[in-house]
Amino acid sequence: MENIIELHNLTKVYNDVTTVKLEKITVKSGEIYGFLGPNGAGKTTIMKMILSLIEPTTGKILVNGRDVKKNKDYLSQVGSMIEEPSYYPNLTGYENLLVFQKMIGFSEGNIWPTLELVGLTEEKNRKKLVRDYSLGMKQRLALAFALVKEPKILLLDEPTNGLDPSGIHEIRELIVRLAKVKGLTVFISSHILTEIEHIADRVGIINKGHLVYEGKIESIKSSNWIEIGGNFYQNNIGGF
Repeated sequence: MENIIELHNLTKVYNDVTTVKLEKITVKSGEIYGFLGPNGAGKTTIMKMILSLIEPTTGKILVNGRDVKKNKDYLSQVGSMIEEPSYYPNLTGYENLLVFQKMIGFSEGNIWPTLELVGLTEEKNRKKLVRDYSLGMKQRLALAFALVKEPKILLLDEPTNGLDPSGIHEIRELIVRLAKVKGLTVFISSHILTEIEHIADRVGIINKGHLVYEGKIESIKSSNWIEIGGNFYQNNIGGF
């Protein structure tokens, strides 16, 4: 499979403090890449750099083989759920997406199928204002914002945060379906190993801005990885 996302010698320095220092990460076409690490490890910063929301201090980011510094056209192919979108609380989910459509110009015909895809088209929810949404419904709407322009790549930062077990399971199933049925490439972060191991093809584990492990999810399952307080440990690697 070809590489869709490549990060090379990527660093980010804030006030003389290096928060990210990666030699290399590759995400392949059609795979679900799980990006694991404790809170504050640098996961969100890296995702924002991929989206050109933050400028790297050094290094190169390639999307579809092209340097993102030289051409921003790649963003039309990327859907993201990094931070909760700014909703209009007095509008319905459909009306929120319609405002978004007017802003960036995707087909209005995408809105209803996307809401159906994320499970927000039940009769009881069609006229419900976003201010009355549950946390799970807001997470689904955030996913709809990421999906409505029909991207080829999804960047999802902790998409199951705050959800109950049922909601977590539903979001997992949706992500797998998007990758396997629609062929999307998914780059998903989490600080919980058990959430990622159910869906990811490969994983990268990051701590303090450094990649400490990258490999197939089967290698994680067969190793003696344990999670303590948001950190991951393996006998032959040591704690971090």
